[in-house]
Amino acid sequence: MTMESPILSYADEVWRGSVRPEDVPYAELRRDGMQEIAYGVAMWPACGNVYVVRGEDGLGLFDTGDAHEAEQSYRAIRKWSAEPLKYAIFSRSRADRLAGMEEFDAEPGPRPLVVAQEGLARRLTQHGRTAGYNAVVDLREQGFPRMVWPPPQRLPDLTYRDRLSLSLGDVTFQLTHARGDTDDATWAFLPERGVLLTGDLFAWTVPGAGDPQRIQRYPDDWAVALRTMAALDADLLLPGRGLPIRGAARVRRALTDTADYLDSLVEQTLDLMNAGARLDEILHSVKPPPALAGRPYLRERHDEPEFIVRNIWRLHGGWHDGNPANLKPAPDAVFARAVAELSAGAASVAGRAVAAAADGDLRLACQLAELAAQAEPENRRVHEIRALVYAMRVQQERGSIARGVYAWAAAESRSKTTGMDLLDVYHDVAEGRMWWLPSKTK
Repeated sequence: MTMESPILSYADEVWRGSVRPEDVPYAELRRDGMQEIAYGVAMWPACGNVYVVRGEDGLGLFDTGDAHEAEQSYRAIRKWSAEPLKYAIFSRSRADRLAGMEEFDAEPGPRPLVVAQEGLARRLTQHGRTAGYNAVVDLREQGFPRMVWPPPQRLPDLTYRDRLSLSLGDVTFQLTHARGDTDDATWAFLPERGVLLTGDLFAWTVPGAGDPQRIQRYPDDWAVALRTMAALDADLLLPGRGLPIRGAARVRRALTDTADYLDSLVEQTLDLMNAGARLDEILHSVKPPPALAGRPYLRERHDEPEFIVRNIWRLHGGWHDGNPANLKPAPDAVFARAVAELSAGAASVAGRAVAAAADGDLRLACQLAELAAQAEPENRRVHEIRALVYAMRVQQERGSIARGVYAWAAAESRSKTTGMDLLDVYHDVAEGRMWWLPSKTK
């Protein structure tokens, strides 16, 4: 039985390249409620997609969404089906996958069984230990506290280690553990329906295997999981973010391409590590295969190959980058003052940053501006230049992680020189409202 829905129509257009992933009107699609995209399988498209499966014995949820949309998604699910919820499966320990259970738990009858990989509870404990740091990272990346850390969540009632099957009568969730951007990921296959639920192991972007402000990622294991999924010949792929992929050939291609992309970065990095190269050389040598980098589902919208390479190094070689001076360096401010003294002061270093920016070398410009600000943290002129070069860098970057970090740095210095609220400046920079930049940089 062939299903049709606005979600599937947009999914086909995105695959063909006639619509960009970022131009899909998700808010409009959510207003349509839960959309059935396969027999007995419906989708709520959001920052973290919510999927509900209907079987003879009730409903099963795969991910339960973000706390901000929990009430809305609950109403949409209950409009689609009033049958009792039997299972709620968490694909990993990310807050926008764990909310949305309060309304279901309050319903009459047996409470739904929450299911997750056994590492999820440990990761939630870690969230509590690093609550302040996670809140800071949210500010840098989003410009607002995305959630309270640690976020409220429902702990699992049932956990598994490697594999687990859950039955809804005529449909089965075959759960499999994988390590990807966390070590507690779950993906699921519904063999009776030919449906694959990947969680964030596939999300229409370069895999988040390098995020510089989060814990260790596992690109090797991630690629293995993708190839295991590809071998299932699923007819429909339902990702953690973004739209479905329909058709066994398309599903295999998307999963295999993504695995090839990761494997290429891993093998290039390991080859150079084994040859004795330092991290600096590796970072500027390793590139993804050009044919794969152009795929619509491998765009650098969040993470980036350079960040993934750093995580490969960290996973296989530790934190030292191979430069002996970096093993036990002087404090940043001490080093910056020494460089400033050699250069006739922080203003001179900042001036060299302007020259580097004018030459188009924003990497060097940011490094020099940062040294100048560390050497003289109260120098107003230095902060004007630091704000300038980081704001220019924001315009150059495609990935949201890099844009967020650079926008925050620009906002720090701009707020120092103007007295404006740091978060107001951050949003201006992040959203391109930089009226104060020289016109030729805009």
